[in-house]
Amino acid sequence: MMRAKKKDETIYDISLLLGDEQIDVPIPGVPPFSREMILTLEGGGVVELSKLVVTCHSGTHIDAPSHFIANAKSIDQYPVQDFILPAHVVAIKDKEAVRPSELEALDIHPGDALLFKTDNSLSGRCKSGVLSETFVYVSLEAADFCIAKKVGLVGFDYLAPERPGETIEAAPIHRKLLGNNILILESIHLEHVPPGRYTLFCLPLKIKGGEASPVRAILASHVLKG
Repeated sequence: MMRAKKKDETIYDISLLLGDEQIDVPIPGVPPFSREMILTLEGGGVVELSKLVVTCHSGTHIDAPSHFIANAKSIDQYPVQDFILPAHVVAIKDKEAVRPSELEALDIHPGDALLFKTDNSLSGRCKSGVLSETFVYVSLEAADFCIAKKVGLVGFDYLAPERPGETIEAAPIHRKLLGNNILILESIHLEHVPPGRYTLFCLPLKIKGGEASPVRAILASHVLKG
């Protein structure tokens, strides 16, 4: 976790390190992340040049509704300001699931982001690079709470917010949130981020028709107004 201070503002980098910390999508036929050197200075190349093998879901990334919902919006159809928004980092004490009882005291405005800091961050599970059979997930009731509050984005500190063992065909949390135009920011790391209000910056690549995109997600300790 990188932190830098500028004046009275603290910046938290909540992205995973590709090539080390990411958990690759466990779907047959989906290639893992890799980086291959094509040219090297040591090998006589005029430059260092590498090739990446990634999916739109490699490392820290945003899911758009078109990931699961037919004819829904893709990443490139969002204005850039939709990826810069007020955010709540919420410390979740429950080591099984995110539930509404830990969210009800928040002063949530429509369009806010909710980022769940769970035991996935505190244990290092989210950046282990290894898929775990157990992890904190998002309950259906918490997803319904987010929908009722009209949040703009849900951030989660693991590969996916679904219950462990849930099938990709079912994926009820994805379908609930994306079906209500709530973006999902996955594979963030919040271990060193205190609970509170921030501004979230999570700019995706501008991919035509993209159902998702890797992002460099950061939090700033001030809050955007409006």
